[in-house]
Amino acid sequence: MDSMVNFTPGPSQLYFTVADHLKKGFKDGIPSLSHRSKQFESIFARTTNGLRELLDIPSDYSIVFTGSATEIWERIIQNLVEEKSHHFVNGAFSKRFFEIAQQLNKKSTKTEVPAGSSFADSISIPEGTELIALTHNETSTGVSLSLPFIHSFKENNQECLVAVDAVSSLPYPSFDFTKIDSVFFSIQKGFGLPAGLGVWIFNRRCLDKANQLLAKGISIGSFHTLPLLHANAQKNQTPETPNVLAIYLLGKVVSDFLVRGATTMRQETQYKAALLYKALEDHTAIKPFVADKHNRSKTVIVAETGDRTEELTSFLQTRGFFPGEGYGSSKKNQLRFANFPAHSKEQFESLVDALSTFK
Repeated sequence: MDSMVNFTPGPSQLYFTVADHLKKGFKDGIPSLSHRSKQFESIFARTTNGLRELLDIPSDYSIVFTGSATEIWERIIQNLVEEKSHHFVNGAFSKRFFEIAQQLNKKSTKTEVPAGSSFADSISIPEGTELIALTHNETSTGVSLSLPFIHSFKENNQECLVAVDAVSSLPYPSFDFTKIDSVFFSIQKGFGLPAGLGVWIFNRRCLDKANQLLAKGISIGSFHTLPLLHANAQKNQTPETPNVLAIYLLGKVVSDFLVRGATTMRQETQYKAALLYKALEDHTAIKPFVADKHNRSKTVIVAETGDRTEELTSFLQTRGFFPGEGYGSSKKNQLRFANFPAHSKEQFESLVDALSTFK
């Protein structure tokens, strides 16, 4: 086991091949590579083609790069909403998506439930809604929305676009892209890379919506509008000088994931999650924060640690395990454990063994 294992939900543990890819990238001059060069176009194509294969993204969906997933929140509202979006809020990050819509002067609405909870199976969407915004995995609370729940909105609200924040869940979930219009993530969580790159996946309906807004004279932003990102992506380019090194590294790690196999990674994620949840359920001093097993995230596991949070943190750190703090108001009474491909089964087994000795 490594001397230190970073279980923070992001930035999280680096995938074990990243250091070697980084060395090779520097040797080959990737950090100073022109983004208008044929070599960069090759890197862009290799990375997007790898993502398409790994995540089973249809050929008619575009893949573009931004500075972060936070940026994509804003770009989605600017490019896909003229007046109304509806947001499902069950934690700090889904709430921030909603707040960005408000800050951009949209008439946005929300369905909100308490932290640690999920939503009713059937929810009516307000009339006139253009975009339904869903957070698949709420990083602050460890609640995950079921794929059937996410996929249900397209059939029942065919005029709406459906956008999914999958920042702390991909590459684990297997989305049905026929039932969603846009998905996005950043690379410092499930892809085990340094922070600094967002990935935005969208279909033709999204592009058409952005062009419709433009035709009405509505501002949809400047250098990172959907039409401009799409037009550049068609040439394996970006509108601006991007994080070339991050795109290169993402392509390399995606290739590593493909060798490992998406099915294998998903099975290992489920095994590790089951192992840790069982340890928390059996413990006398700590427990899972999310009570309903059906709503528990497989990729961000939140432990209710109460007044023993600081003691447990120190106990784990002395053994080489560095958990993430609870988020916001839960900082002093919860710990969060990331469960990404960078975390091995052996590391989780050792973590569980350590927890069993904490009394």
